[in-house]
Amino acid sequence: MTIKKAKLSYSDYAKGIRMLTSEEQLRLLGLISANLRKKLKPRKAKHSIMELEGLGSEIWKGIDAQEYVRKERESWD
Repeated sequence: MTIKKAKLSYSDYAKGIRMLTSEEQLRLLGLISANLRKKLKPRKAKHSIMELEGLGSEIWKGIDAQEYVRKERESWD
């Protein structure tokens, strides 16, 4: 003998939830949120910020950093 499972609709679930006590609704809410948290887990980044290290370094070749900063600060006045 096989048991056929009936598929419940959204409105079936909504009606059923209204019949639960407040405590049961809170437990159900916790179960749903835990399930969603697992599904919506943040994906691991495909790249690291460290991949940008040294990018554009050729622009600064031959430039003294202290001198550059001094000139920039003088331009603020």
